[in-house]
Amino acid sequence: MYTEIILAFVISAILTLSFNWIIKRSGSSLYTSIRGGTPRAVGIAPFIVMLLFLPLHYSYLIALIGIFAFLDDLIGRKKTKILPFEIGQLSRGIGMLAIAVIGFFYIGPASILVALMIQPLNIADMQPGAACSTVIIMCIIALILAMITGSGYYIPLVILAACIGYAPLDYKGKIMMGEIGNHSFAVALGIAYAVLGGIYGSTSSIGYSTGSFLGVLALFIITSFVIAFIRRKNLNIFLEERLRIKNPYFGDYVMDVLTGGGLGDLIRKIIIGKREIIIKRHIFKILGFRRLVYNPQAYINN
Repeated sequence: MYTEIILAFVISAILTLSFNWIIKRSGSSLYTSIRGGTPRAVGIAPFIVMLLFLPLHYSYLIALIGIFAFLDDLIGRKKTKILPFEIGQLSRGIGMLAIAVIGFFYIGPASILVALMIQPLNIADMQPGAACSTVIIMCIIALILAMITGSGYYIPLVILAACIGYAPLDYKGKIMMGEIGNHSFAVALGIAYAVLGGIYGSTSSIGYSTGSFLGVLALFIITSFVIAFIRRKNLNIFLEERLRIKNPYFGDYVMDVLTGGGLGDLIRKIIIGKREIIIKRHIFKILGFRRLVYNPQAYINN
């Protein structure tokens, strides 16, 4: 097992350097102007590693989300006259739906939460090193839980090795995971916690482990709080200056992690339309409801 983990680390590091070089020189849309020029979607390196080293039936889910995520990376924020949303958002939405549906046959209802894990990891990738730190922290927690049971080490070790091999350039802000990276890590972490939860939990009347569902639910909640904490300084600036939410609370940071980005705004647009909802009760402000109901459509003409 440990030979495979070492190989996963080495291959991830080599592929990261290789794709960084390739994207820089490709002249494609994957080389962005961010930070003076940054290769995006270098997360294809850990994606390939997880595809190679995770158990076969789980690697199918990684491959599935990777395909749709990479399409999102390639297409980006392009719109059409026919669709009311970006093509990249559509690709991501299809990928999440596919994970929720197909993943059901592997891990039961926990697949829904695994699909939802994509949102917080996607938000984390907006800050150098934030997504890597989140993955590393959650892998360490998973390994501690695995130590208690004496099993379930392999999957979090593969994820950790793939992340550490990729991470150095990300922490320096020289590369970005892109959707293919953060989506793949989200699904892989979900699988790891579903497996660990299955060890702890009982089986429900429909034949699926309740522990798997609770394990991924715990992952989803803890990950959101971890990302909100890691990104708290940037989120404070973003919420105050861009969204005009004055003196934001930690609850606002968590809500941004859970509902921020283009997909969250699309859902708000569908549900709220162009209305502006004002939150006045202090308890709801503490819980982050100002960010939850913030609707950019209400300010388009302002």
